[in-house]
Amino acid sequence: MELLYGTGNQAKLALMRRALADLDLKIVGLKELGVLVPEIVETGDSPLENARIKATAYYKLFHRPVFSCDSGLYFEGLPSDLQPGVHVRRVNGMQLGDDEMIAYYSGLALRYGRIRATYRNAICFVSDESHLYESMAKQLSGKSFLLTSRPHSKRVKGFPLDSLSIDPKTGKYFYDLPMDQADDPVWQSGIHQFFESMVHRLTARANQHPDGKGTSR
Repeated sequence: MELLYGTGNQAKLALMRRALADLDLKIVGLKELGVLVPEIVETGDSPLENARIKATAYYKLFHRPVFSCDSGLYFEGLPSDLQPGVHVRRVNGMQLGDDEMIAYYSGLALRYGRIRATYRNAICFVSDESHLYESMAKQLSGKSFLLTSRPHSKRVKGFPLDSLSIDPKTGKYFYDLPMDQADDPVWQSGIHQFFESMVHRLTARANQHPDGKGTSR
């Protein structure tokens, strides 16, 4: 089964492919379509709303099975006006680039000390005009990490905060962990479960109700 992943971020595409490597799925990114893709404005107040906005918009554009993900960043112990939520890249009305994000969030860590942070993640998959599958279950959330004020020298485009992320257990930057420990096993397990369930439901629907309609969430 070939699925379109509604992202132009190649690092996110590679991460998703690693998480689903053992499933019979071919994950294609927006840049591989070879067409100009319009920007989708994310107006939701939660990761799930934004994931749904993107997935439904891309389905209307390309009329093929597509999924989108979104996330919100949440800090322990910081006031509500400093919680990024779904606006991780938008600060004081400005859209930040990778280097600007590193500067802003390292400044927060300098001010408050190392900040314990967690990403809450959501996914929405649209298989056809009548069937939508989505989740913001706890198992999709990433493991907690620490943001530090001293950036790592390594940069990966599209993942600027990884340069500030420290593993609470080892005290090491995630970039200094062995490759098999660098990816988030909590998120990978959750996303794998979602797609396993989705494939089973699609197969069952095709076998039992080939003409059935409805929306599943």
